[in-house]
Amino acid sequence: MPIIAPSLLSANFLQLQNDCDMLNASEADWYHLDIMDGRFVPNISFGPMLVEFFKKATSKVCDVHLMIEEPEKFAEQFKNAGADILTVHIEACNHLHRNLQQIKSLGMKAGVAINPHTSVHLLEDVLADIDLVCLMSVNPGFGGQKFIPQTIEKIKQLRSMCNAKGLQTLIEIDGGVTLDNAASILSAGADVLVAGNTVFKSSNPLETIAKLKNL
Repeated sequence: MPIIAPSLLSANFLQLQNDCDMLNASEADWYHLDIMDGRFVPNISFGPMLVEFFKKATSKVCDVHLMIEEPEKFAEQFKNAGADILTVHIEACNHLHRNLQQIKSLGMKAGVAINPHTSVHLLEDVLADIDLVCLMSVNPGFGGQKFIPQTIEKIKQLRSMCNAKGLQTLIEIDGGVTLDNAASILSAGADVLVAGNTVFKSSNPLETIAKLKNL
């Protein structure tokens, strides 16, 4: 069964407790927390303080996605805030292997995100050090965008690379995931579905999560 990771970026920030209670009662597996700095992406979201509040509100995995420059400067803060998985962007890391070592030394699982224009083959030499690859299926920075179809081929390429190396690296898809395209995303080889608007704009979020979980 897929891992469902609703993105709290699409939640109602005036009613976060209600949204957390809903997720805790749902079949969602993870909280997906998008951190944006206004530099790497043209938007600003939130930082370690809110991650700490989310961690206190749930026993579920906190999947923290750093869309920021110089992520190594903040890794320890996010660990202390409660991140279970910390994902950095390959495009923001001059020394990606060092970033991965840092994240793991702090006791978190290490993720790498790649933008739509970035080839999965750039991960070849560090794939064995990565616990999760987050394929961006939209250009990062804003919620509510449409899924980029070429992502399906990238999923297949990455799954083939993992299989060839005998790796259990999780493949996460972030952006434009809907009830209409989720099945094809999973069929291509994805493990984790990040869903923002699809969940939080739904008239029945619990039912929507359940449908995604049981595809």
